[in-house]
Amino acid sequence: MSSIVDSLTQIYVFAADYLGAHPAEAGWRHSHNAELDFTDAEVIPIGLIQGGLGVATLKQTYELIAANHRDCFPRLCSYPRWIARLHALQPLIGRLVVAALARHRMPTRVYVMDTKPIPVCKPIRHGRVRLLREDGAYFGKNSVGWYFGFKIHVLMHKNGGILSVLLTSANHSGKDVEINLLLASAVEGGLALADRGYRNSELGQELTERLGLGLLTPADVPPPHRLFLSQERERIETVFSQLWAHFMDRVFSRSWLGLWNTCCSRSLTTTCA
Repeated sequence: MSSIVDSLTQIYVFAADYLGAHPAEAGWRHSHNAELDFTDAEVIPIGLIQGGLGVATLKQTYELIAANHRDCFPRLCSYPRWIARLHALQPLIGRLVVAALARHRMPTRVYVMDTKPIPVCKPIRHGRVRLLREDGAYFGKNSVGWYFGFKIHVLMHKNGGILSVLLTSANHSGKDVEINLLLASAVEGGLALADRGYRNSELGQELTERLGLGLLTPADVPPPHRLFLSQERERIETVFSQLWAHFMDRVFSRSWLGLWNTCCSRSLTTTCA
């Protein structure tokens, strides 16, 4: 099992190599110095190591790194500056997800689509919660019951790599046509496996006609063959379990951008795992 230092080093090398190969990606910020004291390749590993440290917030992650692994970041900036730079790097983190996926060979065009609730509070606070309400948080319902917050829509390869992620308010249905068209635009053709909640003739028709992507749910499969479909879908349950382990099902962000950046960074962590 790799140590925290090994994990930090691997993420840093990956980010540094990508920025070295794409210098334009690092040109978003201007500095009066010839060289930056604390580079973007150093900012990202701290944010991605949260799950490995087993802490609930990015602030706790920063404090643990500053207290125990300061030698890895000798010019570590203050927490307010670090968190501001991490959020500003959200587009870059999205591109790193794509770059991480490019390292894996996934020739089979079979995908899995699913959603996961992201509550911003416990049910006891539903009557007075205000957190992120102006940013789109709303009431939704899943198999467990009602919750207040958001919903993450995921398209992943059958081998486990996350290909596309969308974040919506909790009241958006998993079988919404426009949302799934946008989600599936990351791939070209193939077959998407989904649960019964995605059974929608209009959705299946639009995915096939506009993207060449077939949609298969348990309702479309004869009973003797449903076991195969359920076995393939078990992978996304494993990925969601990993996302849960990375504290993606609890919202500690105080803005939509912070939450979205958390989703992207957790997706990158899971993809690289």
